[in-house]
Amino acid sequence: MDKKNIYFIGGSPCAGKSTVAEYLSQKYGMYYFKVDDQLDRYVEMGAKKGLEMCAMFSCLNADQTWMRDPQVQCRDELAWYEEVFEFFLEDIEKLQVDRPVITEGAAFLPVLMKKIGVAQNRYISITPTAEFQLCHYKQRHWIPYILADCKDKEKCYENWMNRDILFAGDVRRQCAQENYRSVVNDGSRSIEEMRALVIEHFELDKGEIYAE
Repeated sequence: MDKKNIYFIGGSPCAGKSTVAEYLSQKYGMYYFKVDDQLDRYVEMGAKKGLEMCAMFSCLNADQTWMRDPQVQCRDELAWYEEVFEFFLEDIEKLQVDRPVITEGAAFLPVLMKKIGVAQNRYISITPTAEFQLCHYKQRHWIPYILADCKDKEKCYENWMNRDILFAGDVRRQCAQENYRSVVNDGSRSIEEMRALVIEHFELDKGEIYAE
């Protein structure tokens, strides 16, 4: 599939990426490919191929996952996304759709976008401030299920949050390095304003988006 017909929203968790992507898919009739829904499958595929990060992640229990130092977790997360990017590219090539694709996820690192030649107006990163992230993670009902098997749930949660804060910083630095637009969500913009910002960046209201 021609990558010119794909719009990428990258960034880090709890920034509002999926909310924006869902809106764009509905407003413009775009096909929504949510890469996060594929990550467990990608780990399994990578482990079978002997890929280092996938093999490691497939063997970690909850404590081994979340009790690691947040800097180590962040480093491993970045390496893992680079490792499984080939699986995303394979999936996107298999899509049989006659409309533009909107896809989002933390997996879309700026360095990976640059590697496959994604244009500046086809990628945007949205990351939260630490305060916004911590506030909104607390509203997610599935958090206890993720930490259910952790012996020290409070410490595991703290490490998780610190990992994502570090990850957001890395993504912002990559955006600066690769000259991609980076938006930091501190809660001062309404969801309508955030949507409008992304629409403007992708130039979606400038004529027919199906014409590529």
